Amino acid sequence: MKRKFLFAWYQTPRGKLLKELETDYLKKAITVSCQQHILQIGGLGWESEFIDCSLYKNYTILDAKGLGCEMARKIRAKAYSLPIQTDSMDMVIVPHLLEFDTHRFQTMREIERILKPEGILVILNFNPLSFWVRYQFLWDKKLADSWGGHFIFRSRMFDWLKLLNFEVTVSSIFNLDTVLSKQGKSINDGFSFFYTAYAVKAIKRRYNIIPLTPIKNLNNRYSLVNSLNSVAQRKKYE
Repeated sequence: MKRKFLFAWYQTPRGKLLKELETDYLKKAITVSCQQHILQIGGLGWESEFIDCSLYKNYTILDAKGLGCEMARKIRAKAYSLPIQTDSMDMVIVPHLLEFDTHRFQTMREIERILKPEGILVILNFNPLSFWVRYQFLWDKKLADSWGGHFIFRSRMFDWLKLLNFEVTVSSIFNLDTVLSKQGKSINDGFSFFYTAYAVKAIKRRYNIIPLTPIKNLNNRYSLVNSLNSVAQRKKYE
């Protein structure tokens, strides 16, 4: 699947507006320290607009074609087979990659593998029902020739994250000039035809099962507070 549609979309008037909104969103979403490890899967080329790679030395961009900011550290690899150590990343950013990835669920499994427990995941996707995105696809044949994406509904994205033990903390939608963010999954999709894209911020949870151990000693280790007094009183009356 090709991502040419994404880069061509960013050149359109509405695409430029979306780029500005996503830039501002990513600036606020990157809350980890500059010493922690951040991985971006899928290069954009304008990463310097939302992160200072000279400050974030551990910011890495993984892209099959080597796309991304020149100042950032880069890895050429496939998203569904990440050459990265398990539980090694503090944050993973996936900007408009899953909808053009034929192995997207395997990619999600790889993301879950490399993220540390309590690590942060940020995903950006197009709205499958967006009127503007579909109109651009039908209007420009050049974009249509490179169309290969399978857009992912936000509800399905939530299901995938839940299956992989992620907890959605913030859900956002991008309109033409505003970003609406709410805690968890509480945003109403009533006007889903009009927002262009959405973002999901989630935390990887790891639940440890406490094993049940057999009780070895059933003897009562406690005594009644007034037990001695009651015996003494009984002898007195006798």
